[in-house]
Amino acid sequence: MSMNSRERTGRLGELAARNHLEAIGYAVIGANVRSGRGEIDIVAEHEGALVFVEVRTRRGHRLGTPEESITAHKRRQMLTAAQNYLTMTQNWHRSWRIDIAAVELDHLDGIARLSVIRNAIEG
Repeated sequence: MSMNSRERTGRLGELAARNHLEAIGYAVIGANVRSGRGEIDIVAEHEGALVFVEVRTRRGHRLGTPEESITAHKRRQMLTAAQNYLTMTQNWHRSWRIDIAAVELDHLDGIARLSVIRNAIEG
């Protein structure tokens, strides 16, 4: 089964984000992790905390920036997915946070911009 353009863009963004996170000291422990009815793009450890990373990828600004794509509904989904993961893995004692990796791709699938926003969603 081949990927459509949107899925391809998402996968490229997730790969770029994962590589960048590892390069800046995050230890990735899972990707595309099912958590209840939700999915967490990347689960990692960083500076002693468990980190849930939502990767948002855009190609161009027609639909806005990656950061602008996170609605209040998406924020609630991310918080619920993180809480479900903590319950499923019995990790409530750990400090944790939700980060966002914002990725913009150019027309050749190169990275035009990649930034990580720490503590993007307050729990």
